[in-house]
Amino acid sequence: MNIPKLEKWYKENFRRLPWRQHKKAYPIWISETMLQQTTSVGVLPYYEKFMKLFPTLKALATAPLEDVLFAWSGLGYYSRARNLHKCAQQVYKLGEFPKSWEELIKLPGIGPYTARAISSLTFEEKVGVLDGNVIRILSRFYNLSLPWWKANERKQLQSIVDQLAQQGTPSIVNQALMELGATICRPKNPYCHLCPMAKNCQSSLKGTQNELPLKKPKRQNEYWEWKVELHQKNNKIALIKNDYLPFLKGQWVFPGSAVKKKKAPIHFHVKHNITHHEIYMKIIKTSKTPSQNEKVKWVTRQNLAKINPSSLLQKALHADLL
Repeated sequence: MNIPKLEKWYKENFRRLPWRQHKKAYPIWISETMLQQTTSVGVLPYYEKFMKLFPTLKALATAPLEDVLFAWSGLGYYSRARNLHKCAQQVYKLGEFPKSWEELIKLPGIGPYTARAISSLTFEEKVGVLDGNVIRILSRFYNLSLPWWKANERKQLQSIVDQLAQQGTPSIVNQALMELGATICRPKNPYCHLCPMAKNCQSSLKGTQNELPLKKPKRQNEYWEWKVELHQKNNKIALIKNDYLPFLKGQWVFPGSAVKKKKAPIHFHVKHNITHHEIYMKIIKTSKTPSQNEKVKWVTRQNLAKINPSSLLQKALHADLL
């Protein structure tokens, strides 16, 4: 791969996103965490809102967790927000972000991709990043028909992108690859005629670009019937720490019971999906105190989103009004 040509293309065509305005670990960390499940365009309003509320590492580390979760509302995968808060507290105690990906990966919620992104984009560590965009580019450029979701094959791709990062400025090379994947080398119908790498791209030359990368097999859905107990007292609703649901683990949820089903239930009040879990809720209103022995937290409807911003709880809450 012609790295000088790739870097030149990036410098002339990159999108001016707010987290690219400076090489600071904090905004890069926030943006990369948000971008794990969302596109750059989709992330922008959430990123700007989040950075206004928590402009510094100290602001995030010292904020109540409820405020962080509320600010994260709409992005989903709330374990990321919890880990973000926990990680901020640890880094604040350290005084600064570690500069190597091997040290960064020891922090809560920071995986191989995020660790390498922070270390290369901020500190120019000569390592490559491997996200969905980069996997797609490498698979197509080298015409690699391999199961990239498996450990050995992923290690192979990581080795390739590490070598590419060492051939230029790591922050530029990595951002160029991610940008190329986001704007040109798209999942479907890539703009090969606009790609600076097309001349040497093996899948473009062989016409296999729409067949690569291979599609990861979908995990089979699980059907769950959740009998939700809405305990109401003095205009407040009871929550307990979740240790009985396979989703929203460790979070404050409504009391109740859940059963895994072989097929989707026919009778239910609300349906919701979280990853591979298909959740069918039956709502039960009661004024009794929850039977579970766990500590009960009573919250107002207005404050529910601050304790747990999941739309699943909001759906259950509003179902009883129908």
